[in-house]
Amino acid sequence: MAKRVPASDRVRGEWLRRVEAEYRSAALTQHLGLWMIQCGASPDLIKLVMRIAADEIAHADLSHRAYAAAGGSEMPQLARESLELRRHPRDPLEHDVTRVCVDVFCLGETVAVPLFVKLRAGCTVPVARRVLDRVLRDEIRHRDFGWTCLSWLLHEHPMAPELRALIERELPIWFTRVRSVYAPPGAETQKKVTDDDRAWGLMAPATYGDVLRRTLERDWIPRFGKLGFDARRAWAP
Repeated sequence: MAKRVPASDRVRGEWLRRVEAEYRSAALTQHLGLWMIQCGASPDLIKLVMRIAADEIAHADLSHRAYAAAGGSEMPQLARESLELRRHPRDPLEHDVTRVCVDVFCLGETVAVPLFVKLRAGCTVPVARRVLDRVLRDEIRHRDFGWTCLSWLLHEHPMAPELRALIERELPIWFTRVRSVYAPPGAETQKKVTDDDRAWGLMAPATYGDVLRRTLERDWIPRFGKLGFDARRAWAP
């Protein structure tokens, strides 16, 4: 019989945060699907975004099972105002679709892939490992959706020139946000994680920043470069 790995308060807190994050992702992706319908996006893109929303609900369910197995009993805290996308009412809807496509998918879902690879590598608790196995498999498709959607916006949409200008203007802002989430000040000094916490699918805060910087070099610079954007310049604080 496998040895039972004790779950710390940090483990319970992190898995509860993941439940909340997955519910939020499901709501925001569903909202994006409505916007894409309103913009007249192709049925293939709309089906993809709806499938992603369903994935996020599955992730929330699996994450809650891990949280409960770790001894958690609190309910997720979901502020309703955080469960919808923000509209810039003076801008065309296509501008906000572009913002979500780049910020949430081309940035957030792209870095999520190597982050979950790293989290999964040290995870040995079966209930937690099942979550990370499923999430990693799905995140690859979510990442690819973002870049496919961006290609449609820049190469096929009649508003492509102004959408390109929007990305040039706001990409530094989105990079600043992703750094604040995954590499906040001081995180680089937090390099330790216990073996038990690692077995439950956690990693040291400093590792998030390391993965973020590798993603810049391996993904964002070449991928944005193919579309005509200088991600290295946009990244610079």
